[in-house]
Amino acid sequence: MNDAPWKTRKVVIVGAGAVGSTFAYTLAQSGLADEIALRDHNHELAMGQVLDLAHGQAFFPSVQIRVAQAEDYADAHMIVITAGAKQRPGESRLDLLQRNVKITYDIVDEIVLQKSSAVVLIVSNPVDILTYAAYKRSGWPRGRIIGSGTVLDSARFRYLLSQHCGVDVHNVHAYILGEHGDSEFAAWSMTNLAGLPIEQFCQLCSKCGDPHAARNEVAEDVKNSAYHIIDYKGSTWFGVGLALTRIAAAILRNQHGVLTVSAVLEGEFGLNGVSLGVPCILAQNGVERVLQVTLPPNEQSALVKSAAILRETIEQLELA
Repeated sequence: MNDAPWKTRKVVIVGAGAVGSTFAYTLAQSGLADEIALRDHNHELAMGQVLDLAHGQAFFPSVQIRVAQAEDYADAHMIVITAGAKQRPGESRLDLLQRNVKITYDIVDEIVLQKSSAVVLIVSNPVDILTYAAYKRSGWPRGRIIGSGTVLDSARFRYLLSQHCGVDVHNVHAYILGEHGDSEFAAWSMTNLAGLPIEQFCQLCSKCGDPHAARNEVAEDVKNSAYHIIDYKGSTWFGVGLALTRIAAAILRNQHGVLTVSAVLEGEFGLNGVSLGVPCILAQNGVERVLQVTLPPNEQSALVKSAAILRETIEQLELA
């Protein structure tokens, strides 16, 4: 019998905008957390989001929802950072990046000051750069500072494959690796439908005249998905909120799920000094293990190229 004292599963969300509040909404309905605390530099926004969510408590599993203070970091299981600055008129991409690094630093400093033992999940973009910056700033083991990586991109990939192949999305296993951005790529070598490698499934299906052209089209659609949504409605929040809830499930329930979070690499895939989306075993303490799968030469080359693009940006920033 386990005599250890029971602890509430507490999640602190930093940033109460569209992404942070949507994650709080999906997390509340999931029953994963016992306590959800929202923190934002705009205190009234955080208050409004908390009240709006709390008024729906009769319709989802019991959970305490409230505004967070810095002290809440101390006993949190997960801290999810969605806060970030928007680009100012005339501001360069690098200047915006540096401002977002400063915001991330300020939050990480507060978390470290509270002697938190939480897993920190970075969601703010560019997520891979900010994940690496947070890791360097914290001084923590790399597994406890992770980014949302390509978890949503992989979900988009699975959806588009399911639509194209006429197979339920739950029977599609597929991963997008690399940067959460333009240099990401589809890991076709790791893709299977109904337990069959994609090559075998295509042979049985014979739906496409040119399967390789169809695959390239699907991969390109995945890469452009966010741009289409932004063109239509300004930004994305539903998909990412659900992706974050899936990551939270792996951590809060110690599931040992395989997810392509952004992880700091220390030699895996021959890469160092960078964080990007790779398959990881995710459990209660964050990344338990990076799964260093053997990629074919073209996919390994794509991963190296993606890492080089990220590392070039990291070298331009003033990372403490």
